[in-house]
Amino acid sequence: MKFISWNVNGLRAVCGKGFADIFVGLDADFVCLQETKLQEGQIDLEFPGYSSYWDYAEKKGYSGTVIYTRHRPLSVRRGIGIPEHDSEGRCVTLEMEDFFLVCVYVPNSQDGLRRLPYRMEWEDAFRNYVSGLA
Repeated sequence: MKFISWNVNGLRAVCGKGFADIFVGLDADFVCLQETKLQEGQIDLEFPGYSSYWDYAEKKGYSGTVIYTRHRPLSVRRGIGIPEHDSEGRCVTLEMEDFFLVCVYVPNSQDGLRRLPYRMEWEDAFRNYVSGLA
């Protein structure tokens, strides 16, 4: 199996730079994208043979993750189950037969580390989430 993870820093921007051709050329089983910066309905980007699972941020033009896959998951989860963290569109999890695939976009601590307390809280919550998958 082939897995790709790519921080696109704005999916609409990379679509104008040959993203579709690059995607097809990757020939991957799973493609995880972070920082899509999209709201639901802003883009229609599907690829033959792939299903896509999105987690959108509530804030326009912010964050966002998606997994494209050729394989049918047993289940799909968006977020980590904590509303204060799940509004930012940071996590999509696919439960497959033999593994979990987690596409995550980790919060930035920002300039002067002003968001560090939130980041540390998020990391503890994410660690608990991932540990619970086992």
